[in-house]
Parts: sequence; structure tokens; C-alpha cells
Amino acid sequence: MKGFLLTLSVLLAFTRENNGKPNVIRTPRYPSVYVGDDVSLKCNGKGEPIKWTLNGRALSQNNSLLTLTTVTTANSGEYICKRNAVESDAHNLTVLELEAYAQLSLPPGGAVIPRGEARVLTLQVDEELDKWKCFAFRDNAGFVIQIMPDRMNVGRVYADLQNAKRATFWCKKSASNHRSNVVTMMMTDSMVMLEPATPVLKEQALTLRCAAWGGGKVEQAIFYKNDKPFYTGGNDKYTIPSATESDNGQYKCQAIYRFSHISTDAASKTHESDSQQIKVIDGPPAALLVTNYETELECSCAACNADCRTYQWHHTDISNTRKRLDNADKTIHIDEDGSYTCRADCGNGFSRFSNVHNFKAGAVDGGGTVVVILIAIVIIFLGLIFIVMAVIIRRRHRNRATVQVKDDGKKDKSGGDYEQIGLTDKGIYHTLAEASGQEKAEGGYEALKKTDDDKAVYHTLGGVKEPSEAQGQGGYEALKKTDEEKAVYHTLGGVNEPSEAQGQGGYEALQNVKAQVYQTLSSGSGKPEGEAEGGYEQLPQKDVNVEENPYEELKADKQKKELQ
Repeated sequence: MKGFLLTLSVLLAFTRENNGKPNVIRTPRYPSVYVGDDVSLKCNGKGEPIKWTLNGRALSQNNSLLTLTTVTTANSGEYICKRNAVESDAHNLTVLELEAYAQLSLPPGGAVIPRGEARVLTLQVDEELDKWKCFAFRDNAGFVIQIMPDRMNVGRVYADLQNAKRATFWCKKSASNHRSNVVTMMMTDSMVMLEPATPVLKEQALTLRCAAWGGGKVEQAIFYKNDKPFYTGGNDKYTIPSATESDNGQYKCQAIYRFSHISTDAASKTHESDSQQIKVIDGPPAALLVTNYETELECSCAACNADCRTYQWHHTDISNTRKRLDNADKTIHIDEDGSYTCRADCGNGFSRFSNVHNFKAGAVDGGGTVVVILIAIVIIFLGLIFIVMAVIIRRRHRNRATVQVKDDGKKDKSGGDYEQIGLTDKGIYHTLAEASGQEKAEGGYEALKKTDDDKAVYHTLGGVKEPSEAQGQGGYEALKKTDEEKAVYHTLGGVNEPSEAQGQGGYEALQNVKAQVYQTLSSGSGKPEGEAEGGYEQLPQKDVNVEENPYEELKADKQKKELQ
């Protein structure tokens, strides 16, 4: 009885499977699908034929596995599979025009590898790696693969195909929806491989390389698009400067090569690569980084949707270690050497990274120091000019004051200059010709210094009767006083031998004696009284008490010629 029931249950299950409704399963089971990902849709169930539709439009695929490579927003919609005219429920696929949280990248050499070889992928995250796991999806089966830490937030992932023709690799953070982008690798048994950069973004350069396994030197390469040759060259590369959607298609190449690095006599070989699809896509919008000031950066994303309200900033130091900065604002201030990038955070994805801004604090400081030094030099220079001008102006004022004093202290009658002698207290001064009641001579006079004695009387030359020639010239020297109580002053020429001062027309001070007697020049020659030789008149005699007091020597710089 039990055997009968078991057989009946198996028959019923078989009947339900054949007559049951197919369903669509997506692999890998990403939390979200981003532009550039590879996605597979499998139609589970029994029955033939198999047909696929997207938003009611029939697709060309007719097998149970529908592979979508380098998806875009055009791949979004409702997918339905039919098995023997029985439709599955619709499976909704939403492709976000954004980038994933972390970056998983291929090394140089491309995504096509010979059988038995592997690639080491690089995982870059914004925090520590301990919460991250990576997965491989081969032949519709998933596997967990190990991450080998390289730096705090950088790890290496060993990726091999294990005889699978195609494999997809991606990483995810535990207990979150954060994941990396997808990397797809393909195996080839050919000795020649086409190495494109995938995915290809619109308006970026697309370089195709026809490489020979084992480092063979390619002597000629022929590139094909949709089985038609479009370029033949003597090297192994062809570059499309700015790719567009018109460059989409199936590409392959043929290479003529030899292993000349092994032997100079190596034979020439010719092989063709496998064909693969190249798809040019718009990709997520890119952020834009601009510099407001040397140390202030601003991030923006004009093409991003309204959900992109905050920003992520990343700094890469001189050791090539990238870290995320603790700042979600649109602008940041920087002070550390290195390169800076930003991207818009849209909640369930990100914009593409912006352009890179390289910053060197020393250059800014150095520039600022140069500016400060230049300003200091200018200030010092202007200060020196100000000081020099002040000194010049002060000297001019001083010279003008000196000239004014001289001008105020003389009256020129016949061209003579007189300098003022320092005044002392209680001095009695008489001008030339003052003794006879005349007005002051036009030539002016110089002030004589007063002695400490209570009573000192000073008389100018020519103070009697009519002004003499000497009076008109106004030049005389101070008379020296002796220790005697009364001094007698004699003019030059009163001795037999003329002195040097006499020849120059000046006056020397005579010794002071008790009797104060004044005689004119040449009085001892028999000239009439009051008419001395040389036009000098006898000076008036006065009884004066003269105390001991040295007189300053009067200057006679310009009188020498006038008295000759």
C-alpha cells in the first residue's frame, strides 16, 4: 500500500511539473541591478518551445537561459517566458542608472583569459574589509570566494573560471544592500584574444587589442565587426577616439604572430579570436568637481535625479591609499596633500566619480609666502622712500630757516654778509655810526656776546661823524680783552710791520690796558687828526669799565677784498 502511494505521489508531481506554470528566476541575485551589470534570467519548467517577451515585445532568444550583458535602463521592464504556450508570471527588472557602492576592477589584460588561467581582481571599499564577501557565479551556480586583504580597505580576489565558458564575480557587504559592480570573464581556447575595455562608456576612447597567447609578437592584425574587416595594421591595437552607440556589435580579430622572444627563427602563426559583443552605453551621470578657492572644493551633478541630495568625498594620499572623508556636504575645505574626488549619493546608488583634483599644501603655502614676502619688500621699500623724503624735506626746512635767520640778522649796504653772534643777557649793542646819532647803517651788524660783568659797553667801528669806508663794508673782528681793567683797542696798521690780517682787510684785537684809547689806522704817520690812512675815522673815546670777557672772533670772509 505504501509503495502504491509513493508511486502515485511521484506521478502527480510529474504531472504538475509538466502541466505547471513556468517561473522566471534572476541570477545572480543582486540586491539591486546597476547599469553595466550582467544579468541572467532562467525560465524554470518543462515544455517546448520557449519564448521570451519584454513588455509584450517578443525577443529573439528561444532557450531557457536569457543572458543580458552590460545592461542599461533599456533593459528595464517585465519579462515573461512561455513554455509550450504556458506563460510565467511577469518578472520585473529595474536597472538603476547609477553606480554600485564599491569598485571591483580587472587588472591589465582584459576579461578574456586562456583556459586554465586566472585573474586577480581588486576590491576597493570605503571601510574595513571584514564585513565583505565576494561571490562567483559559474554555470548557473554560485560560490563564495576569499578576499585577501592588501590594505585596510583594499583586497585582492583570485578569480578563475574552472572550465566554465563564462563567469561573473561580485562582492557584497553583510547585512546591507551595499555591493560592488560586476566583473564578467570569458574563457577562450584560441591562441589569440580580443581585449576590449568593458563596459564602454559613450564618448570615451575604445581601444581594441589583438593579443597572442604567451607573449607572441603580433606582426599584423585584422579587426572585424559583425564578420566584416574594418582595419588592418602592422600593430596589435586599434582605437576608436570617441565611442558611440553606432560602434555596438560583435567584434573579433585575426593575428599573424611569431614567438620571436623565444627564438629568432620562430615560425609565423595565424589565428583568429573568439567573437564577443561590445556595447557602448551612456552609463551613470558623472559628478563635477570645481575649485572655488585653493582649499575649497565643490561637488555637483546636474544630470542626477532629485534623490541625489548628499555627496561623498574621497581622498587618496601620496601612498595611494584612498579613504572616504567624513563630510556629506556639497563643499569641503582641504589641507592635506593628495588627490580628491567626489560623487553624488542618491540613496540606492551613486553617480560616477568626478574629475580628480590634485592638491599640494606646500605649493599653496609657498605661493602665500612669496606673496607675503613681496608685500613686505614693497612696504619696506615705500618706508625707505618715505624716510628719505622726510629727511630731504627736513633738511630743506632747516636750510630755509638758517637762510632766514641770516637774512633777518643783516642789512646789506654794499654786499657784505654778517652772521649773528650768540646773544647773552644784558647786552648793549650799537650799530655803526650810532654814536653820532645816525640811523643804523644799511650793512647791518652782528650781535656781540655779553660777558659776565655787570657793565660792558660795546661800540661799533666808525661811530663818529661821517661813516667811514670800513663802516660801509661792515666787516670787523672781535676785540680780545686782557686781564687789565681798562682796554685800549687799536686797528690794524698801527704798527710798523703789517700783519697778515691787515693785508686782508680784517681787524685784530689789541691788548686791553687801563686807559681805553682808540686810534685810527696810520695815526703814527703824521696824518691829520681824524683823517687816518685808508679812510678810517678816529673812534670816539669813552671811559668804560670793561671786565674780563673774551670776545668771539668776528668773521671776515667777504671783507678781505672790500678793504683792500
